[in-house]
Amino acid sequence: MSLILYQRDDCHLCDLALDVLASAGTPEFESVFIDGDAGLEARYGMRVPVLRDAVSGNELDWPFDADAVAGFLAASNRPR
Repeated sequence: MSLILYQRDDCHLCDLALDVLASAGTPEFESVFIDGDAGLEARYGMRVPVLRDAVSGNELDWPFDADAVAGFLAASNRPR
């Protein structure tokens, strides 16, 4: 699995991102909660939610919609 959604606990934007990913037909991804991880908080604290392709290193910062997700997946050569 190479898609990761970085998020926080009790994050309404993260909940919205999950809805967008579902409506975009995003393939399976891992949810990583950054709370309590100093390195992840430093990198993603002000940016969450962030969708990352761990293979390419490409990241899609919030806000995004289904079209942006589709473009991100196409750029990463991932099927929807």
